[in-house]
Amino acid sequence: MKSFSKKRIYWFSGIFAILLLLAFTIIYASDTSENFPVSEYYDYDRAIPLKDTITLLKDTTNYTLYHVSYNSVHDKNVTGLLSVPKIGTSPLPVIILMHGLGDNKSVDYVAYGNDLFLKNGYTVLRIDFSQHGERKNDVYDFNLTGTYKNWSRDIISQTVFDLRRAVDFIETREGLDAQRIGYYGISLGGITGTIFCGVDKRIKVPIVALAGGQLNLLYEKEALSKKAKDFVSIIEPLNFVKEITPRPFLMLNAKNDEIVPPLMSTLLFNAANEPKEIIWYDAKHRDAPLDIIFGDGLNWFKKYL
Repeated sequence: MKSFSKKRIYWFSGIFAILLLLAFTIIYASDTSENFPVSEYYDYDRAIPLKDTITLLKDTTNYTLYHVSYNSVHDKNVTGLLSVPKIGTSPLPVIILMHGLGDNKSVDYVAYGNDLFLKNGYTVLRIDFSQHGERKNDVYDFNLTGTYKNWSRDIISQTVFDLRRAVDFIETREGLDAQRIGYYGISLGGITGTIFCGVDKRIKVPIVALAGGQLNLLYEKEALSKKAKDFVSIIEPLNFVKEITPRPFLMLNAKNDEIVPPLMSTLLFNAANEPKEIIWYDAKHRDAPLDIIFGDGLNWFKKYL
């Protein structure tokens, strides 16, 4: 009887181990983020012509302003503004400056950053997010958990491609230094920029402001579900931020941010590798002091770009 009990224990232990292994296999074999490297989603054919246009808008004693457009992935046309200072030595370093959700390349806070960087000798390229500014078509409710969640996700993923094509555009312009490109993205521009800078090594200095990660937390009670994690996988900054190293990564965040919770910003910063730095402001999402938040970014560019 004693021997029989010991055999039964071994038998149950063996069955339990097999079931555990099977469960593990089922769970992880179906995890798309493990099987498919999400960064490969943003591969594209650089050989496809940009078909770019550049039109003079303003020529002053201090700078020249151009309207630009070019073709991106999925046959999308991207619109932007290129500001070129008349100080400094050619080729000039370039900063790609991105706005947040619902805004455009000319919104006041982006114009402020543009002027500051321009005065300090940087060429600035500002483009419209997909479905924003000149690119706006039918607009729905942007919500990654709502009725138009796929449309919302596409806005982010398409803009990553658009930003990669922006670098292609910069590489074609005489007088611009494609080896010295910085990125400054605000809010959704920071979230999207983390993905972009992770997959595109041509960005030498990435800065993201008022941004964070762990987007599946938006699903609240369903946050830990496989469905939620899979859905955000291609736009989840945490899946890309580690690829930024060894480039210097700066995050600028608000302690009282009611749009991007500080927890999400902390999670993104913790996931990044060195070298990195985070600066916290005693502010909310929309009242972060522009002179300070852009000034800190400028100092970072002066140091590393």
